[in-house]
Amino acid sequence: MDPTLQQPGAPSPVFAQPGAAARRPNLPALTGLRCLLALGIMFFHFTPPHMRFLDPVFDSAYVFVGFFFLLSGFVLAYNYSGRSAPLDKRVFWRARFARSYPVYLLSLAISFSMLQAEWHARSHADFFVGLILTPLLLQGWSPGLATFWNTVAWTLSAEVLLYAAFPWLIRLQWPKSPARLIALLVAIWALGLVPHSLYILLNPDHLAAPINRYSSGTWLRALKYTPLAYATTFLVGVGLGKLQTVLALSTRRRALVAAASLIALAAFYAEAVQHAPFVLMHGGLLMPLFAALIVGLSGPNPIASIFTWRPLVLLGQASYCLFLLHFNFINTLRLYHVTDRLHLAAFDPWISYAATILLAFVAYYLVEEPARKALLRRRAPSVN
Repeated sequence: MDPTLQQPGAPSPVFAQPGAAARRPNLPALTGLRCLLALGIMFFHFTPPHMRFLDPVFDSAYVFVGFFFLLSGFVLAYNYSGRSAPLDKRVFWRARFARSYPVYLLSLAISFSMLQAEWHARSHADFFVGLILTPLLLQGWSPGLATFWNTVAWTLSAEVLLYAAFPWLIRLQWPKSPARLIALLVAIWALGLVPHSLYILLNPDHLAAPINRYSSGTWLRALKYTPLAYATTFLVGVGLGKLQTVLALSTRRRALVAAASLIALAAFYAEAVQHAPFVLMHGGLLMPLFAALIVGLSGPNPIASIFTWRPLVLLGQASYCLFLLHFNFINTLRLYHVTDRLHLAAFDPWISYAATILLAFVAYYLVEEPARKALLRRRAPSVN
């Protein structure tokens, strides 16, 4: 997922680098898309009642995490491709840290009470290892501890690895021809499915029942949570960002791509999602359709304009906060029976959703943005 970019299409660092290319056009439709993805993940964990017709989407919304990683690679490559000077790694990493870590600390602070549950659920050795790894963003490397303290925060372990590699990935000699670049991306996608296909064939965890979102095993958790499992997804995103800079699509053709991808996704969720292997879904089975949707929304057209609806864009800007805070916050509301005590239980879970969205906005405006600016201002590079 891309939890560290406020506005897809807008260069992330506040301070310009020598030799930086001119600012590329903003892609607000992708910000609106991020809003829908973050809401989908929240509804995956806490499914709303009276919306059973969307169950096929919500029950498999775990795939949106991979969609976020794809978007992350795309936006970074789109922003940083074509610069006349090599990417300054330290400036890049500092910008990523400044945007992501303050809200991450906030997510751990407001869910401190969850440590009590971790203490009772794990061995003392695992508890203390998790207590050390989690603030260091290393918990994702341990399949058993990946969800320690803040269940969804394992994604940041993957982001650390992918951001660390990005300055070298962007310098790779990618094909110049759109056709060859697309072929390469398809090959990378297929390569990423190999470990998941092998898991289905070999069943190393010896799981008897059909594998679903509730299944657990060491190797399965490694495929679901560890950073290397998302390397090819991010790499396809980087290549897709390169493709965006060389692909000339008219407004009409881009709208057709967006419409075709949405129709294909709707058909898949309506007819095929129940038959798709869970492990392959987690491994990026839908990546070509997600990639096509990103391309379709990466330029002005009638379909993209739907995703630029102002409320979607505003919440899309706070989507990182929403993603990182929602799980433990809603569980805390339930643990302390907050809606019952406020005599609002009849309106739940909608009250919980609204409170979570409000918290995301507060965290974005009072923590994420001020902390990012303060941290970048402290060591702003000089501009020639």
